[in-house]
Amino acid sequence: MGADSSEPEVSDSLKTFGAVLKALRDEGGLTQEQFAPRVRYSVTYVAKMEQGRRFPPKELIPRVEEVLGAPAARVLGAAYRTLMRKAGLASWFRPWAGIEEEAVSLYTYECRAIPGLLQPEPYIRTVFEQRLPPLSEEQIETQVAARLERQRLLTERPNTAFSFVVEQALLERHMGGAGVTGQLLDHLLEQMDRRNVELQVMPLRRETHAGIDGLMYLAETPQHEWVGYSEGQQSSVLITNPKDVSAMLQRYGKLRSQALGHESTVSLLKQMRGAL
Repeated sequence: MGADSSEPEVSDSLKTFGAVLKALRDEGGLTQEQFAPRVRYSVTYVAKMEQGRRFPPKELIPRVEEVLGAPAARVLGAAYRTLMRKAGLASWFRPWAGIEEEAVSLYTYECRAIPGLLQPEPYIRTVFEQRLPPLSEEQIETQVAARLERQRLLTERPNTAFSFVVEQALLERHMGGAGVTGQLLDHLLEQMDRRNVELQVMPLRRETHAGIDGLMYLAETPQHEWVGYSEGQQSSVLITNPKDVSAMLQRYGKLRSQALGHESTVSLLKQMRGAL
């Protein structure tokens, strides 16, 4: 989906969702003209959703339940969740997103922004509202929904070990203002209560630092093989060469030893929260 487009491109995910919506409507014995007013959208809007040319709003699911019943809403809800996991993701990020969904271990070092899996909604909105070229309101809503849906990994994969190392500077930046930063700090502290989530902060002053080559993402596959990932301006690269992945694992291991431990990280986050 290009930033200068008012309507999304027709993708396989959108077409699949549209086909599910049409099948449920047909099964309910309703034409588009009969169905549209009952779910409080125009006939044109419903037609575009069924054709895969319009992102469905989140309000569609409960409205469909009112008209077609709970079983239909559950089916459509499952299709919606699948759609939102992919539709709002940049094309160059989707291969890594697929690896994330199956990983048994995920390691993340970020020096640009708080990792997407840990961002609360106000922070996510700030990120996309500041995006250049500017996004439309509909595009922002799609991006926000996709990122929130992606975060379900933290709860849906309790046996996956998530490790995050983030730079203290990202917290000191106060992106979005004091209100957003406060919600971010509260959210991070909540995530640290999860048994499968480890978060460490890299302090501002550190005489030795293994992350000077930039961000790192690492995933252990179900076959217990490791894959690396890095990204830049509108691009990304999957790193599969065993020698290169081994180097990344060594650097990440050193980063964990250099960053603050659990108790110190919790103490710092609480201190920063109290100072707002």
